[in-house]
Amino acid sequence: MRFITWATDPWGKHVPIHAAWDLIWAAVIAGLAFMIVHALYVAVVAGPKVFEKHTKPAANDAAIPERVPRHSLAARLFHWIMALSMFTLLFTAFLPKVGVQFNWVLYHWIAGLLLTVSIVFHIFHSFLMDPWSIWPDRIDVRDAMRRTLRFMGKTAPPPERFAKYPLENKFYHLSIVLAGLAVTVTGLFMLKRIQTPLFTRNPYLFSDMTWGLMYVLHGLAGVGLIALVMMHVYMGIRPEKLPITKSMIFGWMSKDFYLEEHDPERWVVKQTAGKKRGYAASDAD
Repeated sequence: MRFITWATDPWGKHVPIHAAWDLIWAAVIAGLAFMIVHALYVAVVAGPKVFEKHTKPAANDAAIPERVPRHSLAARLFHWIMALSMFTLLFTAFLPKVGVQFNWVLYHWIAGLLLTVSIVFHIFHSFLMDPWSIWPDRIDVRDAMRRTLRFMGKTAPPPERFAKYPLENKFYHLSIVLAGLAVTVTGLFMLKRIQTPLFTRNPYLFSDMTWGLMYVLHGLAGVGLIALVMMHVYMGIRPEKLPITKSMIFGWMSKDFYLEEHDPERWVVKQTAGKKRGYAASDAD
């Protein structure tokens, strides 16, 4: 399978022009394969979820509100605006490649600008929260090693309860960051190739080779996003993950789910005056 499509420029030079569109189907198959393998693993191989024994005093548990805040309104708006722009970008980019023809360019660049603005907002907004809560730490790595040992049939301690975000969420976030920045940065430069109200068209800004490599990177990152989005939607609708998905809609999760899967010592919920209404303030949105 080819990863890159090449062409010959007017001067006889061999240059890349875009990613090979057969990769669209490879990404779809990869996403479907992940869903099938994960579903079979959970249903057949994995046993009941058993975490390490709860070590936090019961008295502190009683102080935790029934509705534990997880995502602020700003964080939720960012997530759904990004989701809307991402789906629009994927549909407008790849539907024409599989035979669905429509005037896609206008919708594509508008969605791209919306995604760019949402990402810039998120970068600045993250510094008002706890940006390190989404990055792997020492406990995540240790727990991952223990899970691997148990998967291989060896003896290891039970899994530790998560911080605010499990390790798989953190790795997914990193993957989305890399792919999202790749399509965003290259997409902004590619706006110079078309006529828009925002920029004056200048297709000679870069050489054919540079433009080609830019289109290749944009296409490869976009194809990767197909599989990543499929995985994300699949995990979001799994029954055991629905409390997390609902928290992205309503902003909170139940106290029972919080205590069952999250370690209060790693994800501290601070009490505020809102406790009387069933809410509290978290140290990280």
